[in-house]
Amino acid sequence: MKHLDRYRGCLLGGAAGDALGYPVEFLSFADIREQYGPAGMTDHILQNGVAQISDDTQMTLFTANGLLYTETRRRIGAPGGGSVTGAVAACYRDWLKTQLEPFGLGAHDHTAWLMNSPALYDRRAPGNTCLDAIAQGACGTMDRPINRSKGCGGIMRVAPAGLWMTKPDGAGLLAARLAALTHGHELGYIPAGVLGYCVSALAHEEADSVLEAVRGGLDWAGREFAGALHLPELVALVQKAMHLSEKDTEDSDAIRELGEGWVAEETLAIAVYCALKYEHDFEWALIAAVNHDGDSDSTGAVTGNLLGAQLGLTGIPSKYLEHLELKSVILELADDLCQGVPPSYGKQFLPLVHAAGTPMSEPESESPEIAVWDAKYDTATYIPKNIG
Repeated sequence: MKHLDRYRGCLLGGAAGDALGYPVEFLSFADIREQYGPAGMTDHILQNGVAQISDDTQMTLFTANGLLYTETRRRIGAPGGGSVTGAVAACYRDWLKTQLEPFGLGAHDHTAWLMNSPALYDRRAPGNTCLDAIAQGACGTMDRPINRSKGCGGIMRVAPAGLWMTKPDGAGLLAARLAALTHGHELGYIPAGVLGYCVSALAHEEADSVLEAVRGGLDWAGREFAGALHLPELVALVQKAMHLSEKDTEDSDAIRELGEGWVAEETLAIAVYCALKYEHDFEWALIAAVNHDGDSDSTGAVTGNLLGAQLGLTGIPSKYLEHLELKSVILELADDLCQGVPPSYGKQFLPLVHAAGTPMSEPESESPEIAVWDAKYDTATYIPKNIG
């Protein structure tokens, strides 16, 4: 079952965690406390009136755009339209253009309508692995790895796979395949698969709790990647996070035992710890997720994805939404992922023709809903009205 509130919560929750952690991404915990007080980073820092997202949310949005492009091309039976990894890779190549070229509306031959949003052309500390792998085409697979990276650049962007696929097993496999486009180590894509599984299970009520979703995700990984050399390392670390979440250990000390989040298995483990310990308190989960020595925006983003899928948009404090950069664009993509291709989409390309060659009917007139969807996910000419 699809719940719009959970779709919105997952994407906006991830962006909120990303924006909370982004200003302190490269600071030690000691430096964070020195700059922001004993409690550390607890509220968004505004730049020009907005809480800025990082490359984590940028790439998450391009992932969603690619999935919806795939769905649209499949609906109309377009040649080559069925390759989901190919479509998402094309959108990642569009994202790379935003990092290397100035904004120029209509100046690019592109797949993603997000290219029409000037705010997405701001460079927000993109990871070198993503930049290099996408420059090579973003063509990695689990069988033919593009590199040996297990950095967190794969896991931090794949939550939309868990929303797009309503069955957790399929979501997990898709998320792993999307991460493998740029990250070739087993621990670069298997943790992403577990995240995709968990998001799908939570967003579609296949799991009643984060704990049930995580246990299911680990079980799925054991089946899907049986024999993977590094799988036991991931399982052991996530289980350690589950155990620590039940103890009274200070959050910073517990997270230090799990790592710093620069690599995917640590990102997942830290997010699991925070989401389990504060399953009913989004604010405290995010605060714990970003106040440590490591990759604060990625651990904040993945924590926000998990708890947002569980608690929904209504479970996110308004202070983490009020000034969030690109909030309206994120909402549009969440809504499109939930609602899917309009039922009548494709009929505007008729008339249908009998086998004998005589028309069956006149083409349907294009409704505003169809026109907007077409501009987004076919022609990529859509210009969002609100891009703040």
